Amino acid sequence: MASIVPSTMKAWQFSSASPTIEANLKLNNNAPLPDGANNLGPDQVLVKVIAAGLNPVDFKFAEIPWLGRLIVGSPSTPGMDFAGRVVATGPNTKSVAVEDLKPGQLVFGRLDSPSKFGTLAEYTIAPRKGCVAIPPGARVIETACVASVGLTAYQSIVYRLKDHAGKRVFLNGGSGGCGTLGIQIAKQMGCHVTTSCSTPNVDLCRSLGADTVIDYKKTDLIAELKKMQPFDLVVDNVGVPTDLYWAAPSFTNPGAPYVQVGALAVTPGFILGNFFKARWPGWLGGGKRPWEFMHIQSNVQDYERLAQWMQEGKLRVVVDEVFGMQDDGPVKAYQKLRTGRAKGKIIVKIDETWKE
Repeated sequence: MASIVPSTMKAWQFSSASPTIEANLKLNNNAPLPDGANNLGPDQVLVKVIAAGLNPVDFKFAEIPWLGRLIVGSPSTPGMDFAGRVVATGPNTKSVAVEDLKPGQLVFGRLDSPSKFGTLAEYTIAPRKGCVAIPPGARVIETACVASVGLTAYQSIVYRLKDHAGKRVFLNGGSGGCGTLGIQIAKQMGCHVTTSCSTPNVDLCRSLGADTVIDYKKTDLIAELKKMQPFDLVVDNVGVPTDLYWAAPSFTNPGAPYVQVGALAVTPGFILGNFFKARWPGWLGGGKRPWEFMHIQSNVQDYERLAQWMQEGKLRVVVDEVFGMQDDGPVKAYQKLRTGRAKGKIIVKIDETWKE
């Protein structure tokens, strides 16, 4: 493998997350390869990255004062999602996936968590459980942004309802990464889908299959939800309005799960508020609907189902913009991501020579 993999690589890195990671991102043309690149462990995959998909978690954890550096390390390369080509694989224990990935195979996936060696680099090491073959006919660049939001949308909907056909689902925030895939996944499972978005994105959400779209710019979201038949599941991709969960008993069926995906910021107040939602008894002022903060687990079978839907044309990837590796492309990409106004996903093309 030493003859295939260079001794160094290009990688975007930051050594400080204050005030933001993008304010400190620099391109290192001679960054070290990820630890273990020449001695892969069991169920590890070395990938030459073609493109990386960005997610808010890339910067939210890194920017937690004091704790962020402990979680991520320094200097660090951001990014968890990728599409690329397999360079080499470690021993397959068969405990994750029976099928071996082959060198040269095109794959997409995600890292388990933010790490020092993220995907905004020419090479990354992915766990086998978070790495699957790109389906025939799919655009490689687009698959770079599917793993985290696809798995989040899939598990927040499919895992939370026992029977899906006819169930009423409300997705708060339908035009972002999780929302655009969530609408389609819920419809694939036979659910009735209501979602929210701003005026410019109403047509997009409808085109993805949403049965009802609430324009929160034109009406009070909670008041509108109260007029509707009760929902069986709420997936909150946004975190606002901040009183949405506390109002949930007025527009959901008893026992309806409330899954928190998005948050404005991970602050002490946010953490304390979540404690009251999840643990404090309802009769003492705590939550009156089951609440959980979404934590996804990479699962090859779930990825393969997403890949199958993409191959069949049943899952459309909505991409807002693709940035380049050079000329501060990643800096501009994170700046746009942070606005919260992206329509779909934001991607950075790592391999500038790649052509579909």
